[in-house]
Amino acid sequence: MVTLTEEEKKLSYVKYFNQELAAIPAEKLAIAAGPALDKLDILKIEDRNLFLAGKDTGAQVGYGVAENGTGYVANKTFMPRVTVEMMDWWFAWHPIGSDLRYKLWDHDDHYYARANKPEYILNPEVPMNEKTWGVDHDILEDIGMGPSPLRMHFMRPRDCGYDETLIGGDNCNSLVCAVGEGDTPAFMTHKFCKVEGGIQLISRFWMGYALIDGSLTKVVPDGVCMPEMAPKALFTHNIKEFTNLAAILPALYAEEKDNWK
Repeated sequence: MVTLTEEEKKLSYVKYFNQELAAIPAEKLAIAAGPALDKLDILKIEDRNLFLAGKDTGAQVGYGVAENGTGYVANKTFMPRVTVEMMDWWFAWHPIGSDLRYKLWDHDDHYYARANKPEYILNPEVPMNEKTWGVDHDILEDIGMGPSPLRMHFMRPRDCGYDETLIGGDNCNSLVCAVGEGDTPAFMTHKFCKVEGGIQLISRFWMGYALIDGSLTKVVPDGVCMPEMAPKALFTHNIKEFTNLAAILPALYAEEKDNWK
């Protein structure tokens, strides 16, 4: 159970922890409760630049197990009144300062996220969209199988095999990407796209990949398939946390954007 310290109870943004989580859209709950994606609807990790280019013709929302046995999650979240700048700020802001910042994102499942280079994040000379580059987040969260530690290695896009010429246009205004090291290693990308009334947050997770000698490498043995419950649990968690973030971020940013300590 996620709890608050006495110090956290006094912070200005504790109200976002105390309020009810935003309701997940019924159509996404139905997908989470329904069957996994057909393997033909899963974007191969080798084709990930199609995702940045807006040319991914596979499933935009769902979970499944790929032909090579790895897990896959896709999600798309409309975030009204949210800007690209707010999202860049959020990924820089929430892993420094109080653990409450991560807790308020999902008060059922998030315990903490702690960046290992707060001085880099706080450096005003580092552009907001680069404040995750080369920073590790030590995280404790529960995606449905009990609290589990996770280390996220956030990286520059080109170091994850992305074509940076595809960033900055209508199909990808900005993004964050990271390789997770934990019970189930995974490669994660969230891209932010401006749309009328807000942004679309478009997410992909390729589960069963780790960073080995600087390269993304499949660690699920050949001939072995990841249990379907793993991507299903991650999808269910993802739709929950980002639905809530969409609801709280505009007001949170307006109130706390200059509160870095």
